[in-house]
Amino acid sequence: MHMTRHSLFAAAIATAFAVLPATAQEMKLASATINDGQHEWQKLFVEGVKARVGDKLKMGIYPASQLGAIPRMAEGVSLGTIESFITPTSFVTNLDPRFQIFEVPGLFRSPEHQYATIQDPAYRDHLETMFLDKGLRVIGAIYNSPTVILTKKPAAKLEDMKGLKVRTFASPLQMEPMKSLGAIPTPLALSEVIPQLQSGGLDAMLAGMPILTAFKYYDVAKYVTDLEFSYILSVALVNEAWFKAQPKDVQEAIRAAGREAEQKAFPWVLANNKKANETWLANKGEILKLPAEEQKKMMSDFVALGAKIVEANPAVRKEFDVLKKVVDAKAPK
Repeated sequence: MHMTRHSLFAAAIATAFAVLPATAQEMKLASATINDGQHEWQKLFVEGVKARVGDKLKMGIYPASQLGAIPRMAEGVSLGTIESFITPTSFVTNLDPRFQIFEVPGLFRSPEHQYATIQDPAYRDHLETMFLDKGLRVIGAIYNSPTVILTKKPAAKLEDMKGLKVRTFASPLQMEPMKSLGAIPTPLALSEVIPQLQSGGLDAMLAGMPILTAFKYYDVAKYVTDLEFSYILSVALVNEAWFKAQPKDVQEAIRAAGREAEQKAFPWVLANNKKANETWLANKGEILKLPAEEQKKMMSDFVALGAKIVEANPAVRKEFDVLKKVVDAKAPK
């Protein structure tokens, strides 16, 4: 078969890369955020791996959507073009709907309750391998923040939510609760939100407070309402085919450093959430809460809605039942 000079060159390059050892490839650690718990976990993880295997594994951190919008990064870790991606579980429910179980409204009572559940040794082992059938391994799982809603106008009552175009996570357990309040959920990449808020394409967004302060959202919207219905869990995913191609000592370093980073990051994340609230107020932002009776009704509706969504998918229901047993066992007495 005749080959052009260009195709011969391309074949030679492909062959050269095929014989390179896997460890020569940089482990790209991607995220959409910066200067938050996800970024902190990545830095702690890199330190932990280096402490175990030195420079045997080349690593690079790419925060603030440097490797693309969230859907592209999720796709990248699934396909193996990105080795690792850390994100709230809500943004990877399209890869596997079982990620929904961690965002069921009312599931966790506090950040400490979530941490105790995820750090249960048997459950943490289970979580690591839960998504291997999708080619994904969980090497990190950290508390991120409570879910709040940022609005351009004050939203101190449920009726204030009606008609708002709200940027949500691309997950039924984020979108359906907003619909139940009369809002219009709009899944959108983080990098696109500020221009949409400025232009009027959006009125509000669901997020965690550290993201709002890190990206200075107080310059475009001043009001935050703490809905107190869920605590965001971020997961660091690694492409399993890439992971399996690493030497055994590197694999063990990745697993050990990921878990060590979870434990080191937790107090940092708690402090950072507190700092984020203070920063928001210092920049003339406001933090609102719903009236007690409205909060109670909203939570009752959200919990019922969450149960309905979980029940609709047998695979999700099965994993939720496993998680719920640990949640109940770790609940504050």
